Amino acid sequence: MNNVARTSRRRFLTRVGASAGMLLLAGCERLSESGWFPKVLSAGERLSHAAQTLVTGRKSMAQEFSEADLSPTFRSNGTAEPDSEAYAALAARGFADYRLEVGGLVGSARSFSLADLRALDSRTQITRHDCVEGWSAIGKWKGAKLSALLDGVKVKPEARYVVFYCADPMSDEGKDLYYESIDMDDAWHPQTILAYELNGEALPVKNGAPVRLRVERQLGYKHAKYVMRIELVESFAHIAGGNGGYWEDQGYQWYAGI
Repeated sequence: MNNVARTSRRRFLTRVGASAGMLLLAGCERLSESGWFPKVLSAGERLSHAAQTLVTGRKSMAQEFSEADLSPTFRSNGTAEPDSEAYAALAARGFADYRLEVGGLVGSARSFSLADLRALDSRTQITRHDCVEGWSAIGKWKGAKLSALLDGVKVKPEARYVVFYCADPMSDEGKDLYYESIDMDDAWHPQTILAYELNGEALPVKNGAPVRLRVERQLGYKHAKYVMRIELVESFAHIAGGNGGYWEDQGYQWYAGI
């Protein structure tokens, strides 16, 4: 697929995703609570996932750009600053005390400081962020390859998904944290990184400091910000709404490949 066709397809799917999301959240509550409608959505997602794999392959690369293509600004998507005292304390110290906890189905659970993450094999890439709200921006990201981190914790064969837990609480009690997930195909993909820089500078708070996920072949809501913990799992059965992500628990598709 050439770059022009890929670009058109990404923009089309972004607009469709935005429209579908608004319809679902605004006018389809009764349908989503029915027994049959979620099954139809699930079947459509599986079909989309299969078609994406057939047409482009799960190892295909997202389009990359030059520095001349960088957007003047890169706006914040979603939360601009987590409503969390613990996060505020980390930010106040320049994230010197930050630790990324990695566990679950691994042979060696570990805790990574920012220095540890910077010591891992890294990748710099200039890519476009496509948001379901209908906007796009091109930014230059640098971060640790997720594959390098996974190599260090010895992923167990039964692991099927990587779940990212974030700093922003999603309930008044602060108990439920924003979360997102990807499968192992995307986890091992060379463009999937834990970004700690944007446009040559430390990642700003509004864009997910100190670390955010970049999974370049998926829509923006899959790119988890403020990542604090990673868990390798076989299924989502024990996690929050059981659908693999905060927005997925609200009705969004789990696979948002473009």
